[in-house]
Amino acid sequence: MKTKTAILRKMLTEPGLILLPGVYDALSAKLAVAAGFKAIYLSGSAIAMSQFAYPDIGLPTMSEVIEQARRVTAAVDVPVVVDIDTGYGNAVNVLRTIREAEAAGIAAVQIEDQLFPKKCGHFEGKEIVPSDEMVGKIRAAVTARRQDIVIIGRTDARAVTNLADAIQRGRAYAEAGADVVFVEAPRSTEEMAQVTSSIPAPLLINMVEGGKTPQLTLAELQALGFKIALYPTACIRVVAQTLQTFYGHLLRQGSTADILDQMVSFKGRNEITGLAWYEEWARKFGGK
Repeated sequence: MKTKTAILRKMLTEPGLILLPGVYDALSAKLAVAAGFKAIYLSGSAIAMSQFAYPDIGLPTMSEVIEQARRVTAAVDVPVVVDIDTGYGNAVNVLRTIREAEAAGIAAVQIEDQLFPKKCGHFEGKEIVPSDEMVGKIRAAVTARRQDIVIIGRTDARAVTNLADAIQRGRAYAEAGADVVFVEAPRSTEEMAQVTSSIPAPLLINMVEGGKTPQLTLAELQALGFKIALYPTACIRVVAQTLQTFYGHLLRQGSTADILDQMVSFKGRNEITGLAWYEEWARKFGGK
């Protein structure tokens, strides 16, 4: 049986664009897979929002992210890509983070060159570490791995210095061993084309609604030469909007009777969580 990492590596060699949806917990992961996605992305921003109600400014710790990832990988049979921010420190911290990620069943990690604590790639006021330092961290990640976990090297240089520096860093990260390169927040289609024509590696593009990068169709992104299109936080933003509406309705009406058609049914809830399978397991082994 192929490992989840092997499955993801095969996907990276096959034709076509990989559409990678963000998830934030085990339930959202199961729903994404049920919808048909073949790989999913556990967003650091979505973890911060859903688990702690934090903004995306680097507050969740390595152990908190890995524990959430472990719950997600246990819930689904597809590769899970996890945002590990800056690796949570220097090259020694990266060593531990990679080992913990592989032990949690993670298929790929995304590591970035911001100065810790990091910020959302579409926020202002970011800082980045020297390119040589990030190259060392990527080399550390590559050397630390025991299960061939996929390494995604991200640079936020476009917002801090310029696009040329971001491209140079992307090339350096690929040469250091990153399997995928992620140049965060190009600001136009022309900049996106410069990225794909200049970096000889599989490339990830981040689609953040309301962010700095143009929202293009999958066909347009593929034509530009990207391999992965990431939608990291749309999931939690949809949930937040839905809950704002729901809680307001419940407070005003004092009942859910007139919005049952907007809810997963009681039966549907049990189907999503596999209740019948657990009941059969209990019967098989003498339980109730």
